[in-house]
Amino acid sequence: MARENIIMECTECKDRNYFTTKNRRKHPERAEWKKFCPRCGRQTAHKESK
Repeated sequence: MARENIIMECTECKDRNYFTTKNRRKHPERAEWKKFCPRCGRQTAHKESK
């Protein structure tokens, strides 16, 4: 399958908060989105972790 599960990690506190899927054929680069981090208490950038 082209879609795979990925884990999103907060760039500030390094907490792994979110799980989602993405199409690796269309987007092979690492994803980065702004999400709410419950540990930081605000919206921060979250990057795809290994």
